Amino acid sequence: MLGVIPQFGTTSRHNAPPFSNAGKFHLFVKSAFDPVELSVVGLQAGIGQAEDEFPEYGQGAAGYGKRYGATLADEVSSGLFSNYFYPVLFKEDPRYFRLGEGSIGHRIRYSLLQEVLCRTDKGGRSFSWENALGAFTAGGLANAYYPPAERGLSLTMSRSVIALGYGSLGGLVDEFYPDISHRLLHKKKNSEPLPAEQQPQK
Repeated sequence: MLGVIPQFGTTSRHNAPPFSNAGKFHLFVKSAFDPVELSVVGLQAGIGQAEDEFPEYGQGAAGYGKRYGATLADEVSSGLFSNYFYPVLFKEDPRYFRLGEGSIGHRIRYSLLQEVLCRTDKGGRSFSWENALGAFTAGGLANAYYPPAERGLSLTMSRSVIALGYGSLGGLVDEFYPDISHRLLHKKKNSEPLPAEQQPQK
């Protein structure tokens, strides 16, 4: 996406072959440790430091390192449980299957539904345990490294619900970005002046 942001877990092939356990692990590793993802983590940590998020971490290089570590731990644990552990356990496919056609309303509903319903390894449909349990497990695990003031059941539930919301937003981006990109590029190409030899003669 934008020629920079990877979309490892998105496919437009509705007849895609089943995703192997090795493929799920590869998806987790690529998504969690891609250089662009690590750069995004660094940007998030920088914003958190500028806003003094988690003031217990302090400022300076030490504070930034703690924020970077916590943000990276969030990303890695989320990917581990949602892209590998629970998909293997429940035999679910963690990829986003892009619809790519139909009305905008239908595609929006389809995209949002994929956050709660997923494809199984056998090609059927199932409740998306990978997304639900992945979000709550990663949210609970954050209690191990977040400052004491940011721990507890209510904060865990809040983080998990926010993660599911971001997942839904990510699905919408996966669904519609190719269309937006195509229209923008197509419009840009059409707006370019014709070469001199193709200009209409006066």
